[in-house]
Amino acid sequence: MRKRVLVGAAATKTPLQDENWLDLEQLVEVEITSEDAAHPIENALLVGAAGGWKAGATGVQKIRLLFSEPQPLRRILLEFQEAERERNQEFVLRWSPDLEGGWREIVRQQFGFSPGGATREIEDYRVEISAARMLELEIDPDRGAGSAYASLQKFCLA
Repeated sequence: MRKRVLVGAAATKTPLQDENWLDLEQLVEVEITSEDAAHPIENALLVGAAGGWKAGATGVQKIRLLFSEPQPLRRILLEFQEAERERNQEFVLRWSPDLEGGWREIVRQQFGFSPGGATREIEDYRVEISAARMLELEIDPDRGAGSAYASLQKFCLA
C-alpha cells in the first residue's frame, strides 16, 4: 500500500480561517441579557479572541446585534461548547430589517451535549440577507429546565 499525506491550505483551514469575517467591533452595538465577567460577549464576537461568552444567569439568554447601518449578510457561523454536563440545548437565530423588531426566523435548532461524546457543535449557515438592522440569537441551554448557563464560543458574520 502507498499513502501520501496531503499538505496545503484546503487540508489545514478551519471554518474561521476561510472567510473575511465582519469587524463586529466597528459595526454593531450589542445587547445581552447577562454575562459572566470572566467570559464577556467580546470573546465570542471578535475574531481572534478566546474563551467565548458565558451567561451570568441560568435560563434562556439573548444576544442581539444592532447594526449601525443596514448590513448584507451571507454567512453566519456559531460555535457552541459544553464539556462539563450533559444537556439538550435549543437556539433560535432571527433577523430584522428594522429596529422595531419585525423578526424573521433563520433557523431553530436543537442538539445535545455529552461530556463523554459530543462536546462541540458548529453551525455554519449560508444566508442571503440584503439589509439586516438586527440579528438575534436566543439560547435555551437546557430546553426549559432553567438550571444551565448558556455559552457561545464564536458568533461570526460575513
